[in-house]
Amino acid sequence: MAQKVFPGRYTAAPGRPVTVFLIGMRANRWWKLGTVMRVASAMPGMLRHLGENPEAGMLGCEGWFGRTTVLVSYWESPEHLQRFASDRDAPHLAPWRDFMRTVAGSGDVGVYHETYEVAPGGIEAVYNGMPLFGLARATGHVPVTAGLNTARQRLRSSGAA
Repeated sequence: MAQKVFPGRYTAAPGRPVTVFLIGMRANRWWKLGTVMRVASAMPGMLRHLGENPEAGMLGCEGWFGRTTVLVSYWESPEHLQRFASDRDAPHLAPWRDFMRTVAGSGDVGVYHETYEVAPGGIEAVYNGMPLFGLARATGHVPVTAGLNTARQRLRSSGAA
């Protein structure tokens, strides 16, 4: 399905702190396809759950798939993210425990995550000729207007001194 492309320049307008969470995996031994697919297959259920439960706090995400996979997600707060990760009723804890019990340490598949808590004054984004994407899709998509032409101006308008 084709996405609408917005001609011109746009920026994100979160208007609040955002927690950025990068998570992914790497198929270190890609020929162990069964193990790789078992680890990878946990993510769609988590994303479906988060999409159906906005109160969990995920605002949106973008993903890229290959030997090394990355999912960039935007969250209301680190507390929302941590609550989801430890929720016994959410679809994260069981796959994580399974990974730690059966795959971790084997070297077959690597997993990683990074978490960044970003204040409004530390956010700058620009999209030129793009469909809704990334932070703008997750929080707010606004045209670049006078006073938002440069990265410095966008940072200043988002709260930086």
